[in-house]
Amino acid sequence: MSGMGEMNLAALLPEMILALAAVGALLLGSWTPRERQWIVRLFVAVALLSGLAATLLAAAGASGPTSGVHTVDTATHAVRAAVLVGTLATVLLAADTFADHPRESEFYVLLLLGALGTVALAGATDLLVLAVAYLLASIPLYALVGFAKDGPGTEAALKFYLLGALSGILLLTGAALLLGAGGTTGYAGLAGALPGAPRALVAAGVVAVLAGLLFKAGGVPLHFWVPDVTQGAPVPVAAFVTTVPKIGALVALYRLGDQVLAKAPLDWALLAGLLAAASMTLGNLGAFFQTDARRLLAYSTVSQVGYLLMAAAAVGGRAGLAEPGLLFYLGAYLAANLGAFAVVCALRARTLEEHTGLFRRHPWLALSLVVCLLSLVGTPPTAVFVGKLALFTAALDAGLGRLMVLAAANTVASLFYYLRWILPLFRASAPAEAAKTASAPWSTGVAITAAVASLGMGIVAGPVLSLL
Repeated sequence: MSGMGEMNLAALLPEMILALAAVGALLLGSWTPRERQWIVRLFVAVALLSGLAATLLAAAGASGPTSGVHTVDTATHAVRAAVLVGTLATVLLAADTFADHPRESEFYVLLLLGALGTVALAGATDLLVLAVAYLLASIPLYALVGFAKDGPGTEAALKFYLLGALSGILLLTGAALLLGAGGTTGYAGLAGALPGAPRALVAAGVVAVLAGLLFKAGGVPLHFWVPDVTQGAPVPVAAFVTTVPKIGALVALYRLGDQVLAKAPLDWALLAGLLAAASMTLGNLGAFFQTDARRLLAYSTVSQVGYLLMAAAAVGGRAGLAEPGLLFYLGAYLAANLGAFAVVCALRARTLEEHTGLFRRHPWLALSLVVCLLSLVGTPPTAVFVGKLALFTAALDAGLGRLMVLAAANTVASLFYYLRWILPLFRASAPAEAAKTASAPWSTGVAITAAVASLGMGIVAGPVLSLL
């Protein structure tokens, strides 16, 4: 294994804030009466904003390895910011769902721990740290999925746990195989040792490690948990699970491919390209005829993983836009997906039919949903359009023209199922639907803010991409 080196704790201030906030929320919740748990919520929100401020200050300074197993660079800063913002949005969504819940403080503790694991996942440069971060980003989420203790949630949590345990075992097995092939678990050592290692051993280790990362990202073929968990979990949990962990997993996968696997004795571009093609295609096919809004968003998130994996497939080529395109796309996806889930949370609606006539009842919610769904398609001038354009360009520069054409075809095809949700918003609603009201101010605020952010990021995409 690689040496730990001297740990630069100052560079890990955002992670330390997350860890201390989790401990503080647990202790504060233990001594706070149940009817005053909003104090814990406020404490967590302040901690997340403090972590975001620390991230912005760190991004303005120097970056580099904090030890031999973790690094802080532009990708790490971007993931920190996205995870902190996504977690804060989830806390606000939970304010409408779990306010005065007997275990409200425990909800926030689990959320913070999952966010901490996600950030650690993105910065890992050692397979053992990657495995530990995987566990930290997974175990709290199993409890969150079953937090409501109802039938669908319990079933979803069990499925999530079983597939997550299998994926974790595969990841650890892959780390052991790569350790045997390269004599180290550090990325720098593996990059130099794997080109001369047995091809079959390296291939088996890589596939096993990818299994764990694809599970966290929700990509094919480890995507089977996504629709059941999204449908069975409480809406704030579904929004978090399908958005935030994906950010850390995809950046970790990109980092592994860029620093280690692009030079390994296997066709990394082909493997990543096949996974990207399968995820975007099967995700779209699964979403085509869904009538449940949550399941539609679940399959949508699987297809989005396919587009994002194009960055990993392009690392071996001369694609300079691969990393900034990936980071920008992840931020754009964060805004669009959380915005769509916020509308679902505000309305407490399950089926697409329940959204009929929404524009007449709640025009701002309807317009926010339209912006977020069109952003997921990749419609200009939304942010996802810029992210897709950057990744399409990166794929073309890397010689992956066929993958780019398939991605473009899938983008056009995805418009079908998003329009199945959008068009009924502007129709006359049935009398039973007209009585529905949105009594969730925090969720409504998140939805509108996410829609504005999606448009704003698309408009100022040039400077943002330059920073990335």
